[in-house]
Amino acid sequence: MKKDVFKIANKIFKSRLIVGTGKYKDFKETAAAVKNSGAEIVTVAVRRVNILDKKKPILMDYINPKKITYLPNTAGCFNSEDALRTLRLAREMGGWKMVKLEVLGDKKTLFPNMIETIKSTKILVKEGFKVLVYCSDDPLLAKKLEDIGASAIMPLASPIGSGLGIQNKVNLSLIIKQSKVPVIVDAGIGTASDATIAMELGCDGVLINSAIAKAKNPILMANSFKNAVISGRQSFMAGRMKKEFFGSPSSPFKGLI
Repeated sequence: MKKDVFKIANKIFKSRLIVGTGKYKDFKETAAAVKNSGAEIVTVAVRRVNILDKKKPILMDYINPKKITYLPNTAGCFNSEDALRTLRLAREMGGWKMVKLEVLGDKKTLFPNMIETIKSTKILVKEGFKVLVYCSDDPLLAKKLEDIGASAIMPLASPIGSGLGIQNKVNLSLIIKQSKVPVIVDAGIGTASDATIAMELGCDGVLINSAIAKAKNPILMANSFKNAVISGRQSFMAGRMKKEFFGSPSSPFKGLI
């Protein structure tokens, strides 16, 4: 069987689960959740990172950036200028060039502003960044992002932090079928079965934050998502049976006693 490789921007990862680092009660819980998830990539909201107060703990004290890939993101940015400034700062702080771009349209829905997103992606790609882009589930706009150099497409499943799960399987499937770069479902997943569905559709990975951090037992939920992503990917690779409108017996009717 063909080797199943998860590659983003020419870097290979074993885990197809990406975990966010926000909303946990403390860094200790964050680190434990990441460990139990098996994730090799964590997103970090640059605008919320403590870089000034030396008395307060920092994420790097708990999650080693030499062992786990940090993916700086632009959470909280509502225009291209803020997003560009944030990611340039991340590059200066830690030398990070693989980044997650997120330009929001409004504070209520947190849907992406695709005009500003496309504008930002073009500039970042020219500056040498490897850009993973949070976007709407519009196949045409997703293709546009790929054409201008995005390293991965990250369509939302439903609004950020909503836990509503995957609301548009058709559009996600269209994006997956047309994309030559990884498609990673980002935002809205609420429980492990949602992640399995995303992987069974053919997504290359999923990004989870709220569904783990807001669970009653984040550590156990992190492990649940680890297994869900593996199971969903295996199911996709195995190839599901054909759907039929009528029953089909497991045993033939011929030769009955």
